[in-house]
Amino acid sequence: MEPDDLNACGESPDPRARFLREALDQFEGPLVRYTLTLTGDLETARDVVQDAFLRLWEQPAGAVEGHLAQWLFTVCRNRALDVQRKARRMSPLSDIALDHRPAPDPSPADAAATRDAALQVESILADLPLNQREVVRLKFQNQLSYQEIADITSLSVGNVGFLLHTALRTLRKRLERLEREPAA
Repeated sequence: MEPDDLNACGESPDPRARFLREALDQFEGPLVRYTLTLTGDLETARDVVQDAFLRLWEQPAGAVEGHLAQWLFTVCRNRALDVQRKARRMSPLSDIALDHRPAPDPSPADAAATRDAALQVESILADLPLNQREVVRLKFQNQLSYQEIADITSLSVGNVGFLLHTALRTLRKRLERLEREPAA
């Protein structure tokens, strides 16, 4: 047994507490980012994620085994949508600060180009319908499978694929159009 496996009293910690800590370490950041895209407010997103982990704690041992990510994302999505319905408002996606980190020590020109490209993509994403934005973020920010996205959003796998295809085609066409336009 490693020293980290013992609590302050020298006893082995509760396996459920360890499970929750590991889930929190692995999923808190991605869940906050995902929920932020749904709520448009960082504090609300954090509250929703905290609520999801409280609900996870209340689950019987093994109830989410094998589908923890899907369960957490689904709970966060449903809770965020509940919060939105209650607030009856939604912030535009363009108001949400993206967690964008360029490669270590890029040149100023490279950093500016990367920042401009990210802003262009974000601008185009903001113009997509909400359901397309959501599946794009679940797929590419959170690396979820089509099936996991379908389970989270209550869409069919085929519909998820169609939404992703349509969104990516739109992104590609608009980016190509921007590249062809002369710089101002």
